[in-house]
Amino acid sequence: MTQYLGPLERVGDRWVVGDPKRAEGSCLVLAAEGIEHHVGGAAEPRAVIGWNRIGSLELRATMRPWMATRTGGAVLQLGGGYMDSGRSGCSVSGLLRPHEPWSVNYTHHERTYTTMHMALACDLFTKASEAKALHRLGDPEWLDAVVARLAPTPRWTPLPGRRVSEIIELLGT
Repeated sequence: MTQYLGPLERVGDRWVVGDPKRAEGSCLVLAAEGIEHHVGGAAEPRAVIGWNRIGSLELRATMRPWMATRTGGAVLQLGGGYMDSGRSGCSVSGLLRPHEPWSVNYTHHERTYTTMHMALACDLFTKASEAKALHRLGDPEWLDAVVARLAPTPRWTPLPGRRVSEIIELLGT
């Protein structure tokens, strides 16, 4: 079974966005109740946002950890970069009901995320929002099946977003 898709990683019996192993880091646990924001390796979450409160979600990711720093953002902008970068380059944001914007940064893993994995993970959050199936992100077995199908996607596959939609439809919302 594949254990990760870009910043989305299986840790024990849960899926996590970001690196939960860094003592000073931040990560988001996709739990059955909602998204748990963990900081600094604390056992208890800083905040829990229930799936029923979330209207939409968007995932942003950088390829390498340094790209998610203030300096990395400046370097990429000066170079004419088109990728997510800077302090919010690794973040999850969305709209909470009734119309409250929400955003939290997560800590990049030491490993580099591939372009395809980043695109697929970002599309997964977007397509799950569009399908009104965000709660499925908190179902580890469903997410296991999704990631197992998405992770081996070849690097130059056309229309990866369509592949994400097809898999969500196949596995059900």
